[in-house]
Amino acid sequence: MTKKTESRVVFWAFLAPVLFAFIMVMIIPFFLGSYYAFTNWTSSARVDNGLRFVGFKNFTNSLKDPSFLYSFGITFVYTILNMIAINVTAFALALLVTGNLRFKNIYRVGFFVPNLIGGIILGYIWQFIFNNAVPSLGTIIPALSFLADPDKLILGKNTSALAAMIIVGTWQYAGYIMMIYVAAIENIPQELIEAAKMDGATPWIRLKAITIPLCAQSFTVTMFLTLVNSFKQFDVNVSLTSGGPSTMLMGKPILGTELLALNIYNTAFISNKLSEAQARAFVFFLVLAIISLIQVYVNKKKEIEL
Repeated sequence: MTKKTESRVVFWAFLAPVLFAFIMVMIIPFFLGSYYAFTNWTSSARVDNGLRFVGFKNFTNSLKDPSFLYSFGITFVYTILNMIAINVTAFALALLVTGNLRFKNIYRVGFFVPNLIGGIILGYIWQFIFNNAVPSLGTIIPALSFLADPDKLILGKNTSALAAMIIVGTWQYAGYIMMIYVAAIENIPQELIEAAKMDGATPWIRLKAITIPLCAQSFTVTMFLTLVNSFKQFDVNVSLTSGGPSTMLMGKPILGTELLALNIYNTAFISNKLSEAQARAFVFFLVLAIISLIQVYVNKKKEIEL
């Protein structure tokens, strides 16, 4: 056996377990799910007349469902606002911990730690904060007495509950994104910074003319990560709001903060419409894939311009 052949054998030997797991857990379920989206598949032990092909019926039923349409819209709004909040916060924190700050390594660890907390636990912690700790401030501080009003609970209205989800998402994920920005900022040649200082460039000019352009590649990565993470948000949505409070759309009561992933879950396991939920998941995948490709293309184009 030649050295080249031996290297290939070793390569595939190490890759095989991961590749097998990926095929079994991702590829096969994806194609099976895509097939079931066009059938009358249910969770019942017996399906009348057996498993039948129903064409695009599940897709048309989903597009007629106000809850699905609303979930799509609210997910887009949440994704855009969450992306902005996370990236602005993360970049600001990265600038802070890469500056002349004492104990900056401790701050880096502190900002990153929330990302290690599971989304379910995190949602219940912040639910307690919003429903109990925040109203308590209203009873202690007279200027914040409006917070103690039971009718003005943060999680009691759609807009404020969505804002609460963005706050929690930013608190959890900004530290992780911050580390990517930190790596990009620390790779900027210090000679450029020193030369700009000698030329009298203000901190704002140095940020706009040097730091941001040289961090362009990191913006592509972080925007992609926050886009995907926000669009498929599920665990915090379940534990923080459970999709509530309710609202009305097209004369039908629906959940006001039910994001798309939660809507698919509820359709499958609450309404017991597995094939319809799979059709929604298929649409979810296509939309997310298209948006992600567009985002990466636009960011790559911006990299060249910067």
